[in-house]
Amino acid sequence: MIRTLYSAATGMYAQQLNIDNISNNLSNVNTNGFKKSQIQFQDLLYQTIDEAGVLTSASTSRPVELSIGAGVKPIATYKVFTQGNLLNTNNPLDIAIDGDGFFEIRRGDGQVFYTRDGSFRINELGQMVTSDGHFLEPDITFPADTESISISPDGIVMAKLYNEEIPVQVGQIQINRFINPAGLKSVGGNRYKQTVSSGEAMPNNPARDEMGQLTQGYLEISNVAIVEEMVNMIVAQRGYEVNSKSIRTAEAMLETATSLKR
Repeated sequence: MIRTLYSAATGMYAQQLNIDNISNNLSNVNTNGFKKSQIQFQDLLYQTIDEAGVLTSASTSRPVELSIGAGVKPIATYKVFTQGNLLNTNNPLDIAIDGDGFFEIRRGDGQVFYTRDGSFRINELGQMVTSDGHFLEPDITFPADTESISISPDGIVMAKLYNEEIPVQVGQIQINRFINPAGLKSVGGNRYKQTVSSGEAMPNNPARDEMGQLTQGYLEISNVAIVEEMVNMIVAQRGYEVNSKSIRTAEAMLETATSLKR
């Protein structure tokens, strides 16, 4: 029964983390480019009471072992990089990646991050930046007399200048792939950081070599499915309740055992 208390406690802790993760997913249902997370669990070590193969008589042996597990533990949280729906914004600086890839952005101190959030703006120097002011890499700068902007699916950025009929190319947007995008480190602000687990970034032009293509005037919204997360929340809540009932049941059994001498 002491084993029951510890096993049920690990189950309650696991479901608590599960609820925390689901709540984070739901809170970011309207976050541009957000990718939902899932928690993975593993069972803990087992205590073997009787080994399989032990002789039970002169001519027979035990076909299976008798063992009791010690509970559960959370081992990993990984991002699910399925495609989110595209939302039409009619803003020429909003760009959605339809398919695989990440935008590379550079902070003012030189640190490099990656994002699926394509809500870009133009700063006071004409540079293409994120809503936080971080620079898109490679750098793209628009002339001061730019009237309109067009971005092709393969990332070519054209600007129509004042009193000019023919647009001019001002840059080429590149996106990056990773051999293991689930290994990227989430650092907040819709940004990810490269890690040893993710592998090195592999930059390329959009719509080439399995890269996603760009869609101007659209934003990729979160891939969180509210109904799915609500169902997961109910399952996690019931799991938490059942584990708490296991503790109460074990407590009642211990109370019964200790009162036998009365």
